[in-house]
Amino acid sequence: MSGYGLIASPTLYSGQTVRACVAAASENGHAVRATLYVRHYGDADRLEMLGGPSADLAPGGARELSWQIPDLRCYPIAEIGIEIAGEGGASGEAYLDYLTWGGEPSVTFDRTPSGTMWARAWVDGVDHFQRQGGDQPYRLIQDEGTGLLIQGTREWRNYRVSAAVTPHMVASAGIAARVQGMRRYYALLLVRGGGVRLVKALDGLRTLAEAPVPWELGERHDLSLEVSGDRIRGSIDTCSVFDLRDADRPLLEGAVAMVCEEGRAGVGAVRVEPLE
Repeated sequence: MSGYGLIASPTLYSGQTVRACVAAASENGHAVRATLYVRHYGDADRLEMLGGPSADLAPGGARELSWQIPDLRCYPIAEIGIEIAGEGGASGEAYLDYLTWGGEPSVTFDRTPSGTMWARAWVDGVDHFQRQGGDQPYRLIQDEGTGLLIQGTREWRNYRVSAAVTPHMVASAGIAARVQGMRRYYALLLVRGGGVRLVKALDGLRTLAEAPVPWELGERHDLSLEVSGDRIRGSIDTCSVFDLRDADRPLLEGAVAMVCEEGRAGVGAVRVEPLE
């Protein structure tokens, strides 16, 4: 009997900075060592532990630990915590004042050599999501309307998202930024009949700009969408196409997505990086 599938739904990603403040009890007889760590899914979906910075805390002492998460090759992070060790195996107490993280990620979402958690980390809002190999790890099929495959958090603000998109018999396909749901986002789309369109989904779908850039079904094109404050920039194959500001209730934060409207599209690795 089938049941609910496990979705990774990570909230911490490579490139983001973690901060934690740890204090040792004044009653401790020895120093304790506090170490930040994450556990992430690895090959064959096995959880792997990665240690970060450490600090030795004398009795009554406190330290803030800061760690920029390294490149985990798009393996989803499942857990973050503090490992406490006593000197020579001695016992004691430590207190966690806070643990938080922020900033935009620096991550490439691609297919991993084995396992399925790389795919389960995406919020599946398309009719059919097929996991592929080669340079198109993602195949999106939407029978009717517009579907999105979403990843990220509401806190992401100023960043660039890019991916190679190959439309196959599709009304439109592309990438989205500042996604806040299935009907709240900015998207850069290749539109059937030739042309590129920048749209905003908020209380309906509105075209912000469009350009007659020629393309054919089955062709691969590199799309890039940048969002910074109320400024939005879009490019295709490294050529800038749109550069505008949205002053009418702009979407100022959100996740990323692949977009497919009525048809099939292949998408390569999705890159997200902070804007300098």
